[in-house]
Amino acid sequence: MIEQKRILRDQARKHRSRLVAQGGEAEAAARHFFDAIAPPLSSVIAFYWPLGREFDTLPLLERAVEAGYACVLPVINPDSKILKFARWDGEKTLVPGSYGILQPCVEPETSFMEPDIVITPLLAFDRKGYRLGQGGGYYDATLQYLRSKKKVLAVGLAYAVQAVLFNLPVEAHDEPLDWVVTEQGAEQYR
Repeated sequence: MIEQKRILRDQARKHRSRLVAQGGEAEAAARHFFDAIAPPLSSVIAFYWPLGREFDTLPLLERAVEAGYACVLPVINPDSKILKFARWDGEKTLVPGSYGILQPCVEPETSFMEPDIVITPLLAFDRKGYRLGQGGGYYDATLQYLRSKKKVLAVGLAYAVQAVLFNLPVEAHDEPLDWVVTEQGAEQYR
């Protein structure tokens, strides 16, 4: 199954690299997120900072910050696959972290927060709500850890054309998504 996932990741990366954004996809997805999921204002929402051709989270992040949500970005812990999340208010400096992904600057007084909603990046998703990630296992480990403590929604953010018509291979450690939000709408799986 590991080899099958590697091949699918390569194909999904090639497919995503050929996508041509028409403009407005990220704004449309932000509207669909708030219309469909309508999280309480007390929610802590974890975002990812887009890298390369990943779906742009910034319109959704900016809208959530403006609305007053506690917004957090992941910080990779070098000793664990479980991500930590530091608050970001749209003003704090971001620095390159592991893999060159921008993250909040972590200082000794940084307090980390546990999100209620985790926006996850993905390469592909299927009709059962499973995602194909980059293969590092960070989001699966983090979701499993968080879900062992409380109810956490996992929301995939993607272009609609990243949907696959077949079931993705799933291993025991793969955490399902509760929702997938695209420029075309929001689909609930759980």
